[in-house]
Amino acid sequence: MGEGERYKEFAPPDALRPFVRLLWTYAAPSPSGGVQRIAPDGCPELIVDLADPYEEQDADGVFRLQPSVIFAGQMTRPMAIRPVGPVEIVAAKFEPDGAREFLGRPLIEATDQRLDLVARLDGFTAPPGDPAGQAAAMGAWLENQRGASDWRIDPAVRAQVAAAESDLEGPPLSPAERRALQRRFRDRVGVAPRTLRSVFRFRRIFDHAMGEEADAASWLEAGLAAGYFDQPQMARDFRRFLGCTATAWAREQAELARRLASHSYKPAP
Repeated sequence: MGEGERYKEFAPPDALRPFVRLLWTYAAPSPSGGVQRIAPDGCPELIVDLADPYEEQDADGVFRLQPSVIFAGQMTRPMAIRPVGPVEIVAAKFEPDGAREFLGRPLIEATDQRLDLVARLDGFTAPPGDPAGQAAAMGAWLENQRGASDWRIDPAVRAQVAAAESDLEGPPLSPAERRALQRRFRDRVGVAPRTLRSVFRFRRIFDHAMGEEADAASWLEAGLAAGYFDQPQMARDFRRFLGCTATAWAREQAELARRLASHSYKPAP
């Protein structure tokens, strides 16, 4: 990490574990200012900037300042951001299907969007320079949110999410059952089951590619083991979800992008 840079992960409170994978904090007092590509990982997030928010590049290539509190829905393409000043963040990474009641609207409406939640978190505070305190504050706030509404998990959707993440086949379904489940899946996850499976497959290879000993041959071997047919198919997914090759990403990216590429979270049981 750079001078003064820190990244920390924390387990959520027990009451949140079916819905939240982890809480994380990040700080960079003197960021480089360079553009960073954030890759999809299959999980929506609530992100609170305690210092200066990032700028995000829009479809026209223009960088615009993000709100200080955002809900980042499922991503099907990379997000390009750059810091404009000191960075300090506390965030909650939800399970792929864990944020429906928190958001209060279908997750499909948040896909590839960063929703402004500044008003909703009005009054939220977290101690500066204290990662554990920041994570505790986020966890306590989310516990209060859960206590004020009925958060739940759809068992059939959760089973499909688990199958996608483990690269296993889901339970057998009739055509009518499959169509109904796909509608619920988009509502609770934000993408189709096939898209989530593709994101998880990409992440397994992307995470492998970030290893210090990884090279092109080992990436291809890992890709074939993960279910890719060949190198061109794997390359297409990297262009789709990362916007460049793994080699170019590893050479160019730093700071928050690298920290998020090394998440050690585990899925909910």
